[in-house]
Amino acid sequence: MTDPQFIRNFSIIAHIDHGKSTLCDQLLLKTGAISERDFRNQVLDSMDLERERGITIRMHPVTVYHEYKGKTYELNLVDTPGHVDFGYEVSRSLAACEGAVLLVDATQGVQAQTVANAYLAIEHDLTIVPVLNKIDMAIARPEAVAEEMDSALGIKADEILHASGKTGQGVEEVLAAVIDRVPAPSGDVNAPLKALVYNSHFDSYKGVVVYVRVKEGTLRKGQRIKLMRGGNEYEVADIGQFRPAPTSCSQLVVGQVGYFMAQIKNIADVHIGDTVTDALNPTAEALPGYKEPKPMVFSGLYPTNNNDFETLREELAKLRLNDSSFVYQPEVSEGLGFGFRCGFLGMLHREIIQQRLERDCDLDLVQTAPNVTYEILTRRGETLLIDNPQKVPDAGQIEEFREPIVRINFLIPAENIGDLMTLCHERRAVYVRTEYLSQSRVILVFEMPLAEIIYDLYDKLKSVTHGYGTMDYEVIGFRPADLVRLDVLVHHKRVDALSTIVHRSNAERRGRILLKKLREEIDRHLFEVVLQAAIGSRIIARENIAAIKKNVTAKCYGGDITRKRKLWAKQAAGKKRMKMIGQVELPQEAFLAVLETDE
Repeated sequence: MTDPQFIRNFSIIAHIDHGKSTLCDQLLLKTGAISERDFRNQVLDSMDLERERGITIRMHPVTVYHEYKGKTYELNLVDTPGHVDFGYEVSRSLAACEGAVLLVDATQGVQAQTVANAYLAIEHDLTIVPVLNKIDMAIARPEAVAEEMDSALGIKADEILHASGKTGQGVEEVLAAVIDRVPAPSGDVNAPLKALVYNSHFDSYKGVVVYVRVKEGTLRKGQRIKLMRGGNEYEVADIGQFRPAPTSCSQLVVGQVGYFMAQIKNIADVHIGDTVTDALNPTAEALPGYKEPKPMVFSGLYPTNNNDFETLREELAKLRLNDSSFVYQPEVSEGLGFGFRCGFLGMLHREIIQQRLERDCDLDLVQTAPNVTYEILTRRGETLLIDNPQKVPDAGQIEEFREPIVRINFLIPAENIGDLMTLCHERRAVYVRTEYLSQSRVILVFEMPLAEIIYDLYDKLKSVTHGYGTMDYEVIGFRPADLVRLDVLVHHKRVDALSTIVHRSNAERRGRILLKKLREEIDRHLFEVVLQAAIGSRIIARENIAAIKKNVTAKCYGGDITRKRKLWAKQAAGKKRMKMIGQVELPQEAFLAVLETDE
């Protein structure tokens, strides 16, 4: 049995692309968890998507053993994502640790997510071990970056370790600092079992695999356990740790991190943040768990082939088990058939989920335009949460229309302040403050509607700052705004899947752009097709798709003009009748063209 005194639980947190996964690879190599022969880049990034994009999407736990001052220590490491959309994954992994290695790139310096993740670790009362990575690079500037860490995070230069995930330089010192600085886990081995569920995934052969951190007591094979939230009881069939491959063991004691399987067939029975306890000797109170993440971006997800609907439902349930920040519910659309309304933390989260479904499950999917969650106060005094433009009541029933506001931090070069100010002003942002990290780098803080961020603000930020700007945001609440529902009418019929919520000042511009795109995508019919953009009953933009004309007088060679006029009149009457009863076919491309971007 491992003595909790010789256990250290820590995670590695950093901005995206600062070398977390590469440093993890070196830690595994130095502790002998993998051999030189098995060593490859991003050992812990198991998904193809992670390896292709070079980013971490899911957190990955691993247990290694390290000899230090004549004693063997068990180190439980959780590699975490760096992108703002996966911040929830970071907070989950921090709850299973006592310390965090804060990694900063010696070439790029402190970035927006570095600051956000450092504050997240401080909130969890974790011991921070600051590390400067990539010091082997010719353009590394360790002294300047150490100054930035001091001014932004209050970390003194003598506390900072220097390392290189690429060459392995300084990795031994990082391991020593983790053992020396990070406290050992506390908890009573003899108390009733209390373990935190911090992740899970579905295995088609073994059922649900549950990832736990034991806070008190011992988890043994064959033990009868109870999941406190649902009250369901199971018998533990297998226990293990990731070293880095899943390796079975007989028990997990206080402070250890691992997984168990108990033939849990129903995905919905396992909740992230739940407490596992002994069914025969249960603990009195559950662990606090996690604050439920609120999805802020919603869009519809529809299979191109309606026969794939049930397959999509099953795959979404499996994804939900591994990613509790993702939510979904069934919905029906006139234009797209049966599908699901899905909630995401951000646009990258949405893109990753769609790609995981299309690749792993071989599904062909269509997504509707993304929109954020709005709040509506009705004349009756009710407060409605709106995640779908179709649910917006008539304007006469609305007392107040509120939109989500975020506090957004931009970390940019000082020479780009003017360009960024202009960009934010165009997006209805309110300036809060400016903080100088150094003479050349600055943090600008704004309050901005979330709807203005989700489309392409990140891309625009990168082009304005020539790739050197980063951003991080958090939702701070709802505020009233002059918002309207913009409807698209095709042949005088409202197409529900094309409705969006926009600010009144942008409505006309957005309507015109939408209709121009639709006009290019919809084929010509035998009758004229009218496209309109409307707010309520008021039409604000219109485009026409001309009819295909058949030459009905081709058979008339010369002769009296009245014969031709008769045929033209007959054709016009036929077109008029067709216009009344004709159906306009909307191809999938028409929906997709509208969704690509709002520009």
